[in-house]
Amino acid sequence: MADFIDKAKHKAEEAAGKFKEKAGKATDDRDLEAEGKGDQVSGGLKQAGDKLSDAVDDVKDSFKDK
Repeated sequence: MADFIDKAKHKAEEAAGKFKEKAGKATDDRDLEAEGKGDQVSGGLKQAGDKLSDAVDDVKDSFKDK
């Protein structure tokens, strides 16, 4: 199961990406804006992986109970 610290890091990466994107837009820095979007995608994908890992663990646990 994905641990709490990894989940928090992935959520923080996504949040930092949103901040970078907004800062890039505000300062007309297209590189920073693009980096922020990339960070959001990366964080989101990692969170999806966390959810998948948790779901697999839940399935494994359901078979152990039987």
